Amino acid sequence: MKNVLKQKLKNQEKVLGAFLSINSPSLIEMIAYSGFDYVIIDDEHGAFSASELEGLIRTADGVGITPIVRVSYDPSSIQKALDRGAHGIQVPMVNTKEEAEAVVRQAKFPPLGERGVSYSIRPARYGIDKGSKYLEECNENILVIVHIETEEAAKNFKDIISTKGVDMAFIGSTDLSVNMGYYDDGANALEVKSVIDNLYSIAQESDIWMGTVAANGAQAKDAFLKGSLYVCTVLNGIMANAMRQTVLDSEV
Repeated sequence: MKNVLKQKLKNQEKVLGAFLSINSPSLIEMIAYSGFDYVIIDDEHGAFSASELEGLIRTADGVGITPIVRVSYDPSSIQKALDRGAHGIQVPMVNTKEEAEAVVRQAKFPPLGERGVSYSIRPARYGIDKGSKYLEECNENILVIVHIETEEAAKNFKDIISTKGVDMAFIGSTDLSVNMGYYDDGANALEVKSVIDNLYSIAQESDIWMGTVAANGAQAKDAFLKGSLYVCTVLNGIMANAMRQTVLDSEV
């Protein structure tokens, strides 16, 4: 398999994506045609069956946008996302190096991990691709992203990002701020900003890519300037804001 998104990151290109929690192939087409680099199919907060997940990934492949899956807390979620054809996974609530190591074991084929092997799935072209070449290509190209979204994860950040096989640390600023007790100010709280700034400082000294979420284009630009290569917006928020603004603009 080839992963255009991972190659862009290796070239230090900034990439913009969108979280999708609605089962709509049409929305994936709109995301792609709008110029986003990737779509994150949100199996943590979204509601998708395995077949719906595969259908959305197939749509993304068809319109040339990289499909990433934010997995759920089901132990088999990583295996199912990758077997459906996801080019990468985002794993929420990774708080320790041991948890990061467990993610890598589930995402990588032997000898790098313990992912179960099947050659009769979409990524292997239903048996056309197999053996060491296929396994090595998957291990090389699958993007492994862990979420940093608790105080515990922030304290263990250096250990987490030192885990072999972890490509990126993704700052979940909403969960992080709530975990720190800032329910109203969120990521705007000075203490939360301080923690996030420290994470970026540590990352600059390490061989790790950083990612985060942004509510709009201006926030995405700020995140890129801060040091993220990988920034994503939330499609529900974009659509809801646009609809509310349309109603406001129509008032006479």
